[in-house]
Amino acid sequence: MTPLTRVRARLLRAALDLPGRLGRAYRQEPERGDVPGWVLITIMSAGLVAALWLVAEPLLSSLFTDAVSGVTGP
Repeated sequence: MTPLTRVRARLLRAALDLPGRLGRAYRQEPERGDVPGWVLITIMSAGLVAALWLVAEPLLSSLFTDAVSGVTGP
């Protein structure tokens, strides 16, 4: 068997085995985590931000207004 024939045979085997290797790799993919848990954490975080915003919005608005009023220009 010539070197070129050996290379061709190896390439052919690799090409024919590729779908099987990809399928095995896809099935052995590690678990990505607890999706419902992350969704719950995200929703709870958004709720906390909304609640804090309701409390802090008037204070932040007055703070900004006072700061802008206190700036004097040339």
